[in-house]
Amino acid sequence: MRKIAFVNEKGGTCKTTLAVNVSAFLALEKRLRVLLVDMDPQGQVGKALGIDVRDCGRTVHDLLSDPKLRPTDVIQPSRISGLDLIISNKALIDFPVTVAREVAPERKLQQKFDGLEGYDYLIFDSPPSLGLTTINILLAVDEIIIPVALTYFALDGCCEIVETINSVSESFERPDLRVSMVIPTFYRNTRLADEILEKLKEHFGGKLARTVIRYNVRIDEAQSHGLTIWEYDPASAGAEMLREVSQEVLRNAKKGSR
Repeated sequence: MRKIAFVNEKGGTCKTTLAVNVSAFLALEKRLRVLLVDMDPQGQVGKALGIDVRDCGRTVHDLLSDPKLRPTDVIQPSRISGLDLIISNKALIDFPVTVAREVAPERKLQQKFDGLEGYDYLIFDSPPSLGLTTINILLAVDEIIIPVALTYFALDGCCEIVETINSVSESFERPDLRVSMVIPTFYRNTRLADEILEKLKEHFGGKLARTVIRYNVRIDEAQSHGLTIWEYDPASAGAEMLREVSQEVLRNAKKGSR
């Protein structure tokens, strides 16, 4: 089972959009079993799939705060065959306080998902911040995908993420933890965006996705209706971009090292 987290310590990078639509692509078009776990208190995974996260039954916070619960107790099927979910909402804000006095609170998520079976992919969407929740995510996966918005501060933010991953890898003895892909997002046809893209190529080489995600109104419209792009407009330019990047995620299964 591949364990992947979409991570960026800054918001507005297309992180949730990618996590949801890549997961749906793997389930819909490749007939793979995917479990998508929302680790963001904003609950945007559920919202992007048309779920009322305020009243959605057990959430990931219940899983992490109740020692008796296992992932199978909080998993719910989505309307997409092969795609299951663990939903989040504002209750997850309390997670760092809830586990603060426990032994190894950084490994809470890893411990919960150890031994999980029945899925080809375990995918996490992460919060746009660094803290105990993000460290838990990094220790629960093998691969990190970093979406990077092509803006002025993109390179600084990306370097900070890589430093965090390196620090977690060393501190918690996880030499296998790696960045498997960096995905440029919100590309605009400007000189600045092209310069940032070139610098990302220089820094990350083959880990930089060939697919560059441009702003696409159909993707935004799909999310506003609580639909994936595959359900809303599978023939659109937005769907084509997300299909190409999803194919890259598949091809990266055994590619590269940290």
